[in-house]
This record gives sequence, C-alpha cells and structure tokens, in this order.
Amino acid sequence: MTTLADFAVPAPALQSLPIEGSTERFPIRRIYCVGRNYVAHVREMGGDETRDFPLIFQKPADAVVQSGGIVPYPPMTDDFHFELELMVAMKSGGYNIPQDEALEHVFGYGICLDMTRRKLLDTPDGPRIPWELKKSFDHSAPCGPIYPVEQVGHPSTGKIRLEVDGVARQDSDLSLMIWRTPEIIATLSKYYSLEPGDVIMTGTPHGVGAVLPGHVLVGSIESLGALTVTIGASPIAA
Repeated sequence: MTTLADFAVPAPALQSLPIEGSTERFPIRRIYCVGRNYVAHVREMGGDETRDFPLIFQKPADAVVQSGGIVPYPPMTDDFHFELELMVAMKSGGYNIPQDEALEHVFGYGICLDMTRRKLLDTPDGPRIPWELKKSFDHSAPCGPIYPVEQVGHPSTGKIRLEVDGVARQDSDLSLMIWRTPEIIATLSKYYSLEPGDVIMTGTPHGVGAVLPGHVLVGSIESLGALTVTIGASPIAA
C-alpha cells in the first residue's frame, strides 16, 4: 500500500464539504458545471432561447472555498462575476444512467457559486480561448454544506437568491431551470462515468454581475440554507 512517505512531492489534500446534521464530510472527486440553464440568463448573455444542448465544463476540486471563506480577486481580469447555482452531490453513478433513475444516485444538495473571469486581460478573446481560463481558476468554486436527500428531498422549485453587501442581485426560482436535475445527470453520464463524490453545478439564473474586493456575497436557496463568502485582494501584488 502506498503511504504519504512514498510520494516524491507533498500529496494534494482531499477536498471535502460538511454535511448538514452530521459529523461526516462529503469528499469531492470532480466538479461538473452546466452553463446557460435559465432562459433569462441566456438572454442577458446574448444567446437565443432555444433548448440547446447544455454547456458543460469542469472545475478542479481544489477550487472549492468553504462557506465563510475568502475568495481572492483573481489575476488576469478586471471583470470578476458571481453566478449562484444549485449544487448536486452524487453518492453513486456510472455510465448511461436512465433519466427516470437519475435521482436514485443523488446524496444531497447545496448551494454553490460559479465564479467567472468574464473578461481576460492581455488575452485575445474568441472561440480558441480555453473556457477553463474564465471558469476553472483557483478559488472559483465556493460551496456551502451538503443537505442529504433524507432531509430536503429533491428540490425542483424554490427561491434562489444572491445578495451583494445586502443588495439583491439575483432573485429567481429553481423551477425556471431549462435542464432539470435528472436530465443533467443522465446527459453527463453519457460522456463520463459519474462516481461517488462528484459534484454538479446546475447553472445560474439572470442577474450575474461584477464584484470587487471587500464585497460580501450571500447566496440562499429555499430549504438549503445560505452560502457566504467575501471577495479578497488579489493574490498577486500589483
């Protein structure tokens, strides 16, 4: 068996999230993300309203920031945006999960933020620019605790709201998702083997916008509590 002493460099820490009502924690294997999943958000991003195939990308597990933490203002942007989302935590999975069986594989739900470098500095924008540069950077995935299905069921309706310094910036309802949770799970499983510890960010409603160091973000979803983070200074000195 391999031990920590057998690695040539320090091994990365296992990322995890607290589980509401439990001393156990939820280990994070992968973070899958779905974009453009609310019609009003599609419109504000300049897209059309057709039910297109969902935009799918990933974030690294070590991009997670716990509720109450600091999200440093990232380098290479001057347009740093919040996107509040419903988070799905998987307990099992595999390939080709039937849509009518998808929810059987869900451990629980929570609140998350898909932090985004909306504009990149000193980088030509266009279709050749990897989406990860805007979405998959350090500290880009603030996440709240996981609420087990046994406590909250499978949320498909309910208020989703984000406040910045006490002012509402996003205010919508989960019922307005274009692709619902079972559809998202079934679709992802056609391309990836979903496994225990996988987390899915299901898309944001309209109202996304820029934040600056010092701003306090509070996201809430009905029955799932709140996620609070503060935007900090850039980790790179000017």
